[in-house]
Amino acid sequence: MKVLHAADIHLDSPLRGLSDYDGAPVEEIRGATRRAFGAMVDLAIEESVGLVLVAGDLYDGDWRDYNTGLYFVRETARLADAGIPTVVVAGNHDAASQLTRSLRLPSAVRLLAHQAPETMVLDALGIAVHGQSFAARVVSEDLSAGYPAPVPGALNIGLLHTSLDGRPGHEPYAPCTVEGLRRRGYGYWALGHVHRREVVSQEPWIVFPGNLQGRHARETGAKGCTLIEVAGDEVVGVEHRALDAVRWAACEVDAAECRDLDAVLDRMERVIVGARAEADDRTLALRLRVHGQCTADRRLRAHPQHLVSESRALGNAVGGGRVWIERVLIDTSSPAAAGARHDALGGLLDRLAAAGDSPQRLIELTDGLAELRGKLPRELLDGPEAVDPTDPAWIGSRLADVRALLLQRLLEAEGER
Repeated sequence: MKVLHAADIHLDSPLRGLSDYDGAPVEEIRGATRRAFGAMVDLAIEESVGLVLVAGDLYDGDWRDYNTGLYFVRETARLADAGIPTVVVAGNHDAASQLTRSLRLPSAVRLLAHQAPETMVLDALGIAVHGQSFAARVVSEDLSAGYPAPVPGALNIGLLHTSLDGRPGHEPYAPCTVEGLRRRGYGYWALGHVHRREVVSQEPWIVFPGNLQGRHARETGAKGCTLIEVAGDEVVGVEHRALDAVRWAACEVDAAECRDLDAVLDRMERVIVGARAEADDRTLALRLRVHGQCTADRRLRAHPQHLVSESRALGNAVGGGRVWIERVLIDTSSPAAAGARHDALGGLLDRLAAAGDSPQRLIELTDGLAELRGKLPRELLDGPEAVDPTDPAWIGSRLADVRALLLQRLLEAEGER
């Protein structure tokens, strides 16, 4: 028998960071989370799984309308028709939704309570699922500490939305420890909340399946669910299955010694072709970082939008209409950059470089910019490209851009005189 474990589906969440442009695969991008969920249902039916588990964040906060919930009901009805029950715990995004609470679920779907842990025993499968939903968006206590004792003779599964002992980029919700989970005596812990797949332990199995569909440039690589193979009351195998409809990737374009834009584009084309081949015939959302010391640097920085437009044209040409260039980062340098300059400009550029190399100087810069953070619009403080003038690492990464831009502008001014 097999059990399917998924989490962090975020139905109808918009894929962030994608700007529309002529030739972009707009229709392929829209509805990516729905198509990934539909593929999950197809997989469950094809594999004749006995049970589907969803470890939180089925939704993405408040829906715009009821169509999101109706889609979930329709897809889980397909599971029910195939005799497959679904057990769900609400995560932090689900708890933030008002409409979720009033949605009438199919009888084959069980949403576990938020007031206290509860157990659902599926006698026909020999499985006992223990879990507790989030009652509110922020849950700071260890929910797993209250989970009940294992049911004798059954495969006991803990269904939990948690940050575990902390994961970068994720709020510390329902924190717990690996040792604490082991003490419960369950055979498998089906976790959610962390969007990167991770097999934390095999004795017992403690697994984050990752999210079903990447939503922005930091969620790269294959996304999907976990298939659990069960024999009696034991887990005998765990397998990742990719289900994402749109694959995110971040690639490096080495422009070292490129003399002109055409040379850079030739290298970029090879990178796009390679990334497209690795996307497993999925629509590809691609971020490109162009780096290296080259004489093309001045042209790239003087006309960055030209490079972006050309890269998107390449994406359309070699990607069969299924490559979306999300962003192009220009991180090249000029062979003539300030090292040979001994004037005021060279001194200024040297000071910028020194500031980036000095941890103490970066801390001083962040102290001076701390007040700025409170004046920034909220949309700049959230998401994958968040601005954080209080973070020395963020300041250091921006200084290189400032130095390159300053050099380009001043060199252009010199050329005009």
